[in-house]
Amino acid sequence: MATGCLAQPETEPSPAFSSEKEAFAAAEATYRAYVHALNEVDLSDPTTFEGVYAWTTGELSTSDRKGLSAYHADGVAVSGDSRIQIIQRRSIDETGVVTLAVCLDVSEVQVVGEDGGSLVAPDRVRVQSLLVSVAPDEASPTRLLLTSIGAREGEPACV
Repeated sequence: MATGCLAQPETEPSPAFSSEKEAFAAAEATYRAYVHALNEVDLSDPTTFEGVYAWTTGELSTSDRKGLSAYHADGVAVSGDSRIQIIQRRSIDETGVVTLAVCLDVSEVQVVGEDGGSLVAPDRVRVQSLLVSVAPDEASPTRLLLTSIGAREGEPACV
């Protein structure tokens, strides 16, 4: 009975997800939603950029905002969709940051300047090998946001 009067030790906050499997599934869903939002962008209509911004934070958000705004200002047009070929779990750290290995097929995506000329490099890799980081949103820990997307080496191989 006396223990009810004693100060109880502080406990660690509960994790955003009950398991690593749940965290990886949420990270994958977040990345898929981001790619879908990118595929829906109409560079002539900046309101379509909002769907992309909703899935990013930090430097990635800043980069996406600058890039899409510059394309819009320069009269660039994009057509075709990116398609996810592979998403593989890489890691999850103690802060809840999930890392995914991704193979993203961009072979159907065409980017054309205002003059009608292609802005796609002739040697563009058709399937990009990416490392994607997804972190809990500070405002809502069960919501994830993309924090970085970069080049990746190693497995899984993207073909």
